[in-house]
Amino acid sequence: MAEELIISTTSDKQTRYTILLPQLESLVAGEKDITANLANIAAALKQTMNFFWIGFYIVKEQQLVLGPFQGPIACTRIDYGKGVCGTSWKEKKTIIVPDVEKFPGHIACNGASRSEIVLPAFMNGNVALILDVDSDKENDFDETDQRALEKVMRIIEGFLGN
Repeated sequence: MAEELIISTTSDKQTRYTILLPQLESLVAGEKDITANLANIAAALKQTMNFFWIGFYIVKEQQLVLGPFQGPIACTRIDYGKGVCGTSWKEKKTIIVPDVEKFPGHIACNGASRSEIVLPAFMNGNVALILDVDSDKENDFDETDQRALEKVMRIIEGFLGN
């Protein structure tokens, strides 16, 4: 079955997110496979928002393990509390990093990454996975991204079994 994504050509990211979110809900509706859903969400976000890198890290064996992503190759495993992703896991909250060079302990999976937003998704009150979004521009993420991507995380929690 072919899927078609309607992408707004506006430069206003709020409008692009507003058009994308219901499409993500439809895209995952009825599909039970977590990997397939995460892969499609990553692709749709990359295609719509033109992120440098976007992907998921899944909590496995007391580490974050690389899951579906779009962009250059990435770190395969991240420890609890390490880097932005591990810190988001530990603190159970969204983290926006305007300049990755100024984040203590930042893990440079790709030297072109300049700013980052990282968000957790929960299952049974525990962090189940992390969404990591990188930009090749400094200070590229704001509250608009945070609000919209947190809605994406609620969509994901819906098929994680919450």
